[in-house]
Amino acid sequence: MTLYLPRTTTSQITEALMAERLSVGGGAMNMVLTLVIVTDEADHYDAVRAATEAGREHPSRVVALIRRDPGAEPAIDAEIRRPGTSGPGEAVLLRLYGPLGEHPDSVLTPLLVPDAPVVVWWPGQGPADPAADPVGKLAQRRITDALRAPDPVADLMERVAHYRPGDTDLTWTRLTPWRSLLASAMDQPCGWVTSARVTAESHYPSAELLAAWLSERLEVTVERGISDGPGLTEVRLTTDQGDITVSRVDGRVATLSRTGQPDQTVALARRGAALALAEELRRLDADETYASAARHLGPMLAGSGVEG
Repeated sequence: MTLYLPRTTTSQITEALMAERLSVGGGAMNMVLTLVIVTDEADHYDAVRAATEAGREHPSRVVALIRRDPGAEPAIDAEIRRPGTSGPGEAVLLRLYGPLGEHPDSVLTPLLVPDAPVVVWWPGQGPADPAADPVGKLAQRRITDALRAPDPVADLMERVAHYRPGDTDLTWTRLTPWRSLLASAMDQPCGWVTSARVTAESHYPSAELLAAWLSERLEVTVERGISDGPGLTEVRLTTDQGDITVSRVDGRVATLSRTGQPDQTVALARRGAALALAEELRRLDADETYASAARHLGPMLAGSGVEG
């Protein structure tokens, strides 16, 4: 069931939320966090759906801030989706008109779950400095997605330059299966890694982050190769005992090859927003591994590590 509140106020929204919770016999105490989505009308449907799927693992109050006509008179249109409609949590969609779209933090603050962490997600192009953003200042974790920007690598680099603890990007989260597979492959005796190559479609920021992670952890030069995609297509580690190669040409299944051993087929599907978001919501502390790789990325792209 969805409750519509056109031309409403934050106090009326708060009262409606309380009434909805009482009607289903629940309260806000089962919400583990507030997930704020800063988006527009074009992206909000997919973003809220992804947040709802992630919320099955992390019951949350999802608040979607949807900016509308900036030249209109200040107004709020609200939709409240009760628990059960939006998974175990609840969802509030706020369409902000006029100047309210420039000051969404003033609308958001009364709607945060008391004494619970706040996570902000920009599913479209996010701010260059998320921690300085008015909504970002309210959050413990700030999630962006450089892949949605017109120039994804430049967008990622700008955000890396403004990194604060608690920042992360879904271009990093999408790498978790790749990093896990590579780490597992190297748990077996493989010799000393002397160089590496990451191949992906051009302007694909996850590839740059993976190259930075490998370069930092292995202390080797990482070459950047270009392919037709989709996404990441191959990682090759050259060792003094032969090559370790993970190759994925269809975006779903990878082949793990090691010199002198039979090939292995491994599921390695590209991750959607819901899976990546759910992973990020599992941790509310700073991601030090991402921070370290991000710090390493700048000098590499300047010419000290990544080529091609």
